[in-house]
Amino acid sequence: MTATSPPGSRQRHRGRHPLVEIGLGVYRFFYKKKVGLGLILALTVMALIGVLFPQVSPDFRADEAAYSDFLDDQRSRYGGWTFPLSFIRAFSMFSSPAFTIVTVLLVLSILACTAHRLPLLWQQATAPRVHVGDRFFDTARLRETLEVPLPPDEAAERASTLLARMRFRVMPDPRPPGNNLFADRNRFAPFGTVIAHLALVVILLGVLLSGSTGFRETQFTVAVGSDREVGHGTGLTVEVVSFADTYHSDGRPMDYVSDVILHDDGVQVARQEVRVNTPLRYDGVKINQAYFGVAADLRVEDPDGALLFDRGLPLEWTTQDDRLVYSTFTLDEPDLLVYVIAPASGQRDPMIAPGQLRLEIYPGDEDVPVANEVIDQGVPTEIEGVVFTFEREQKYTGLMVSRDHGAPWVWAGSLLLILGTWFTMGLRHHRVWVRVTPHGEHSIVRLACPDRIDLTFEPRFRRLADQLTQPTLDEKADRHA
Repeated sequence: MTATSPPGSRQRHRGRHPLVEIGLGVYRFFYKKKVGLGLILALTVMALIGVLFPQVSPDFRADEAAYSDFLDDQRSRYGGWTFPLSFIRAFSMFSSPAFTIVTVLLVLSILACTAHRLPLLWQQATAPRVHVGDRFFDTARLRETLEVPLPPDEAAERASTLLARMRFRVMPDPRPPGNNLFADRNRFAPFGTVIAHLALVVILLGVLLSGSTGFRETQFTVAVGSDREVGHGTGLTVEVVSFADTYHSDGRPMDYVSDVILHDDGVQVARQEVRVNTPLRYDGVKINQAYFGVAADLRVEDPDGALLFDRGLPLEWTTQDDRLVYSTFTLDEPDLLVYVIAPASGQRDPMIAPGQLRLEIYPGDEDVPVANEVIDQGVPTEIEGVVFTFEREQKYTGLMVSRDHGAPWVWAGSLLLILGTWFTMGLRHHRVWVRVTPHGEHSIVRLACPDRIDLTFEPRFRRLADQLTQPTLDEKADRHA
C-alpha cells in the first residue's frame, strides 16, 4: 500500500468478488452516453429499414415455399438487390436477431443511465445544496440585488414568506455571511426524466414482443361462402357469410362490410359485421375490412366422382400488364399446380369470354404447362384425368388480420412518456438562493436562480424582487401613524 492510498482501500478491492467487478464494468459501459447514442442510431437505421421494406412474419419466413414466392414477387421491384436485402433481414427486420439484440442492449443502456442518474436526482430533491459562494450571485442567469428597508432578520423573514406563498420549499442556510435561504419548487419534477426513460423501455419491450410473437397479414382473402384458417398457431378459422359494398351517387365508396363468423378449433366463438374501422376482436386477434375483388367457385373431381377440391378462389393477383387476375391451388393426387385466370375488372381478353375461366396446369415442379384450357361456367370439363367445374363467379373479401401482443405495452409506454414529458417540461424545477446582509439600518438582499430559461418563471422572479422592496400593510400603517 502506498502512502497516498486511503486506509483499507486495497483490502476492499481485494475483497470484491470478480463477478461484482465484471458487473460494475458492464454497468459503467452501458451508462456511457456514446454507447447509448450509438445504440439509438443503430436501432433507428433498423427501424427505418423495417418501415421502408415490406415485412413478413416469423412463421411466414420459416415457410420456405411461401417465402420463396414472396422473394420472387419482390424481384420485380428490387431486382438483383432482393437476395442481399433478404440476407440482412430487410423483409423481416423487426423479428431479426440483430434487431432483438440491439433493442435489448438499448434497454440495458437506458436502465443503466437511469440508475446512474437516480442518486443525484434523489439528493437534489431531499438534500439539496443550500449554500453557495458570493460569486454565484454575480454570475447566475437570473439575479437581483435590492436594498430592503428592513433589518436583516426581518428581510430574510419577508423573503421566506413571499417564497412560501409562491409554493416554494424554503430551507435556511446557517453558514455565514449574512442570513441565507435556499428555496425550490417542483423538486420532484426532474424525476420526469426517469419516467420518460422507463417509458422508452416499456415501448421497446412492446416493439420487441410485437416483432417476435405477433403477426400482421394485410392481404388475407376469403371468398364469400368459404372459410380460411388464420394459422400462426391461433387455431382460428374465418368464414365469410356475405359481403356488401355500397356507393354514393357520384360513385365514391360509402361502405364495405363483411359478415364474418370466427371459429376456434371448430367452435363458433364470434360473429360480426366487419368494416374498415369496426374490427372483430378475439383473443388478441383483430380482423379489419380492407378491400374486395372477384372470386371463382371451382369444383374438382376425379373420374369416379371423388371430390378433390371445392371452394371459392379469390382472384387476388394481377399480371404485370394489369389485364388479367389469377389465383393458384394444388392437387395432391395427381400432383398438379393449377392457375385459374380471368380478365381483370374493366378488361377484355379475346381468349376468355364472360362466364369463362382459363386454366393453366403444371405437373409437379415443372415450368412448362401440360394444359391450357378455357372452361365454361356450369360445364364439367375433364383435363389431365380430373374434372373441373366452374360453378359460379362471386366476390371475395380482403381482410387485414393481425395479433399484436406488444400493442398494450406500447400504449402504456406512450402514456408514461407523455406523463414524464409533462413532469419534465410542464413542472420545471425552480431554485432560488437568497443572501441578506446588513446595510446600515436596512438590508441588501441578493437573489439568484441558475435554472434554464423559463418564460413563465422569470416574471415571477422579478415580481418577487419587487415585493421585497415594497412595504407591507403594517409598515404602511406605522408610517401613516
